[in-house]
Amino acid sequence: MTSQSQGIHQLLQAEKRAKDKLEEAKKRKVKRLRQAKEEAMAETDQYRMQRDEEFRQKQAKIMGSQSNVLEEIEVQTLGKIKELNASYSMSMEGVINELLSIVCDVKPEIHVNYRITA
Repeated sequence: MTSQSQGIHQLLQAEKRAKDKLEEAKKRKVKRLRQAKEEAMAETDQYRMQRDEEFRQKQAKIMGSQSNVLEEIEVQTLGKIKELNASYSMSMEGVINELLSIVCDVKPEIHVNYRITA
């Protein structure tokens, strides 16, 4: 009987060692999964930062060119305004003189359809 109890005792010890090894393997697996998750998060954060930087650079490039276009349009507009003001100044006096001559220089004459009835 002692050999039987000794065999059972050995089986129980082997089972306990196997159980301990399984627990240790599970702990290593959980630890490795956690580590892999952290590595993946770090990698995605790095990728996101890289893509954000590329986006900011492209946006700055586009916005910079839009800024240049706006400045160019502003310069063209100011030039056109100056041109129109110069044209106004040059022709203003002539137009006023012509209007005054039409209004002030009245030549009285009889209308062609007027009939004298006596």
